[in-house]
Amino acid sequence: MIDCPYEGKIDPNQVLNVSKILLDLGAYEISLGETIGTGVPAEVEVLLERLLKEIPANKLAGHFHDTYGMAIANVEKAFSMGLRSFDSSSGGLGGCPYAKGAAGNLATDDLVYFLRKIRNLYGNPTPYLLWEASAFMEKALFRELQSRTYLANKKKRES
Repeated sequence: MIDCPYEGKIDPNQVLNVSKILLDLGAYEISLGETIGTGVPAEVEVLLERLLKEIPANKLAGHFHDTYGMAIANVEKAFSMGLRSFDSSSGGLGGCPYAKGAAGNLATDDLVYFLRKIRNLYGNPTPYLLWEASAFMEKALFRELQSRTYLANKKKRES
């Protein structure tokens, strides 16, 4: 939604036009995919300022990758502008196979930690359950997860 590995910068008007077409076709929500993780909050703000003039915030969701560690900052910007729906994945698993070098998705445990600590939003899932889910995924996949929250708690539990 901000940068494309093939076309470069994406014009917010182009995102608006495609979003309106999808909504007219019956989509209930547009997930704005920042799939290569190069966007920063100022760019998210420019895009959302354009979209929110014509599309209600409850019709938009954020999908931020954490390639450069900006996913949570981008969530904060989108949240402050009215979005309440965000995609995430257990332990940050996933990624974009079409964008060389792009890291995984925003980790659910990092998103929940942020919402609980910064935004004072509580409810399920609890951080402990998320930690357990990430620990299970790490063992099942034989791969270290990249969630900052998971790694911090893993180190605490190991000491």
